[in-house]
Amino acid sequence: FGGLHVLVNNAGIAPEGGPIEEKTLESWRRTIAIDLDSVFLGCKHGIRAIKKYTAKGGAGGSIINLSSILGLVGQPNASDYNAAKGGVRLLTKSAALECAEAGYNIRVNSIHPGYIDTPMVKDALNRGVVQGQQVGPNEMRELLIMMHPIGRLGVADEIANAALFLASDESSFMTGSEVVVDGGYTTR
Repeated sequence: FGGLHVLVNNAGIAPEGGPIEEKTLESWRRTIAIDLDSVFLGCKHGIRAIKKYTAKGGAGGSIINLSSILGLVGQPNASDYNAAKGGVRLLTKSAALECAEAGYNIRVNSIHPGYIDTPMVKDALNRGVVQGQQVGPNEMRELLIMMHPIGRLGVADEIANAALFLASDESSFMTGSEVVVDGGYTTR
């Protein structure tokens, strides 16, 4: 393939939940390490690898960081996840500026999915707590669906299509951008 020219940083775990005052530092650090530190390391080493590719005549590259709608808006009992995904958002903007100003021809953008029907969301549904009360997974699913004006959860292919767009030349004028794929969640 000639070298790395597209990198998708897509690591994430759901937080254990609970208010800040009850979170352990160990739990906080675990979420930050997986959801934010991994993206930093991916960008750091990805930029180096893409620079090598472009130095050999490659056309440039694209780094795509998966954040979340919870990197744009706060949610109670998810402070560690909010902090990590908000960090991914601003890390993306910093990396985009650094690459552009250095003339690397590397675009760096973020995707902010709403709730997507994935194993991670299903796990969160099984641990559902609304206003301090435990609710069952079906009730929790319906509550999540109601938060999306489009009337459903997203599917993984919708996020993959956003990543494909950002990896392609069709997005050649985008860097430091936030692509929100959330069924209208953040419109409220």
